[in-house]
Amino acid sequence: MPDRAPQPVDRQLPTDEARDLISLVRDIAHREIAPGAAEEEDAGRFPRDVFGLLSESGLLGLPYDAEHGGGDQPYEVYLQVLEELAAARLTVGLGVSVHTLACHALANYGTKEQRTEHLPAMLGGGLLGAYCLSEPSSGSDAASLRTKAVRDGDDWVITGAKAWITHGGIADFYTVLARTGGEGARGISAFLVPGDAEGLSAALPEKKMGMKGSPTAQVHFDGVRVGDDRRIGDEGQGFAIALSALDSGRLGIAACAVGVAQAALDEAVAYATGRQQFGRPVSDFQGLRFMLADMATQIEAGRALYLAAARLRDAGRPFAKQAAMAKLLCTDAAMKVTTDAVQVLGGYGYTADFPAERYMREAKVLQIVEGTNQIQRMVIARHLAGPESR
Repeated sequence: MPDRAPQPVDRQLPTDEARDLISLVRDIAHREIAPGAAEEEDAGRFPRDVFGLLSESGLLGLPYDAEHGGGDQPYEVYLQVLEELAAARLTVGLGVSVHTLACHALANYGTKEQRTEHLPAMLGGGLLGAYCLSEPSSGSDAASLRTKAVRDGDDWVITGAKAWITHGGIADFYTVLARTGGEGARGISAFLVPGDAEGLSAALPEKKMGMKGSPTAQVHFDGVRVGDDRRIGDEGQGFAIALSALDSGRLGIAACAVGVAQAALDEAVAYATGRQQFGRPVSDFQGLRFMLADMATQIEAGRALYLAAARLRDAGRPFAKQAAMAKLLCTDAAMKVTTDAVQVLGGYGYTADFPAERYMREAKVLQIVEGTNQIQRMVIARHLAGPESR
């Protein structure tokens, strides 16, 4: 087969600094992430050394203020970094997105003292974060969570269990949503819990279809004690903080989905232009050419949508509806594109010798995390037609 290397995505970036940043990310992805991705995913190894390198390179705090160690980058740029990382290995791209989500509450709702004390280590000190909202009995219905935080003098005592936690058991800090008041959304508060807190433990990681290198586990809080200085925002403000974080986090998932889809398209094009059948490349056959064209179009549409939502966010304008649309469109597109990539490769696409089957398995989870795509449709419909009748 001829050597037809994929061309880098032609990105529209707002500054020379952003272009240099993308070049740095591509270099790290090419040298440090992509070469071992298949083997490490198959073995279920988490690349903690890669996250250390990303932290040293200033890539774990890109959308946050430089005052506390962030990169001062707009979401328009940060999301394109995520896309590049996810194209190299979804465990890394999604991991950066989750870490950014875990930093959101403190960065946006913490006091000046809290930000000064904790953010530098979280954004550029080699720490890795996790976000604890979902529970075994409350996923999409997050406002019904049962984990409790009870006041005890100047402390809070947290008891309960969280489920589906990315980086569960290996995170250095957890942003935890717990019930401090009555039932419903208004009884929830947010806390920053150290990963080594007494009483905090994690179950064995889930055995998953894909993303085997990224640990997903239940996290248990057995009387975990934290000071009131680790409560983020006001009592009862936690659910609003969580929703704010998820609006931004959904854009991260959208960008990761486009990255996986782009990697799958690159693999499909390289195979189709090199594979000979009936005396010519299979890319000469119209049926397959049309598949590639549709795949590329879906990717471009998804990228344009998540960037449009990011620019609204950067401008300080409402973007929740567009974030839900981007998450919905990009993750559905990733599932379709990766499935088609397997088809383009034929029998080879179904083997682990080629990455197409891994991309397809990984794409599936993106339709589920940070709000299923059915929830995204509900969010979009509420913006269009108002809340549902009770």
